Amino acid sequence: MTEIQAPLLSVRDLSVSLATRRLGGIPILDGLSFHVANGEVLGIVGESGCGKSLTALSIMRLLPKAAVVTGGQIVFQGRDLLHHSDSEMRSIRGKDIAMIFQEPMSSLNPVFTAGEQIIEAIIYHERITRTAARKRAIEVLSVVGIPSPERRIDDYPHQMSGGMCQRVMIAMALATNPKLLIADEPTTALDVTVQAQILELLRKLQSDTGMSVIVITHDLGVIADFADRVMVMYSGRVVEESNTNDLFDRPLHPYTAGLMRSIPHIDEDVDRLHTIEGLVPSPGDWPAGCRFHPRCSFGTARCTQAIPQLAECSPNHWAACIRYEVSREELSHASR
Repeated sequence: MTEIQAPLLSVRDLSVSLATRRLGGIPILDGLSFHVANGEVLGIVGESGCGKSLTALSIMRLLPKAAVVTGGQIVFQGRDLLHHSDSEMRSIRGKDIAMIFQEPMSSLNPVFTAGEQIIEAIIYHERITRTAARKRAIEVLSVVGIPSPERRIDDYPHQMSGGMCQRVMIAMALATNPKLLIADEPTTALDVTVQAQILELLRKLQSDTGMSVIVITHDLGVIADFADRVMVMYSGRVVEESNTNDLFDRPLHPYTAGLMRSIPHIDEDVDRLHTIEGLVPSPGDWPAGCRFHPRCSFGTARCTQAIPQLAECSPNHWAACIRYEVSREELSHASR
């Protein structure tokens, strides 16, 4: 019998609230569950305000002070990160789990050179000499495509372009050979050409190292190029999950379908692009029932009665929509 390998990361029923005077606080992530297998690239998509970055910060245990985990588990290599002490998390963070943050120009410390920031991370986790750490930093700068790394290692962030700073961030994340890399909007604020270069670099590095990757973005083009599997988030919940090809070929949830229709196609001549009417509701103002129903063209009165649960609608394709629950009920009655 073939043994089923446990996922590298398993997030189970994770809930996070914003501490306020309101009893229980304001929920911002609500019963979030997903997993990442060894060597897999998981894409997380959704509009701003859906909880994508908060999910990443929860995994890293870097939530702002006002945000509190109120339930669930974050199991990495068989151990729940929520039960780790701060010192244990510091030993994991940056070594076993690394993160590329948004806006590299603001993520790098402007008063230290790029090399000093990479060397610091290497010395902390590898416990090697500064000379050896500098050599390793030059190696990873070369791997991520920094020209003349022996010279650029002593440059400050302001002496580099946005694309170069993003490469430094990637080098810093990869310097300790992490098992899981979280890339939060890795191509934000970069021009199209540099975006393509960064994505190709990440794709090659993932293929060469076999590390698992979570890539967070609102750009479906990034997901199509890079991810093996996609998780669509809306208002702190997962509304659809599938492998990438199935999601693009047959989106099931109305929200996912709306995102797909909003992508302009080069072979179409249209006067106006498709948009999803309305805005993502703020935490604390979530509507009753399905949180997408006020913006959904398929919405009915039944959509306001209960939050639809994620269910497998076809092999390895999951969606949370009342339409599929109704279909399953009809099939069940017909089989009796």
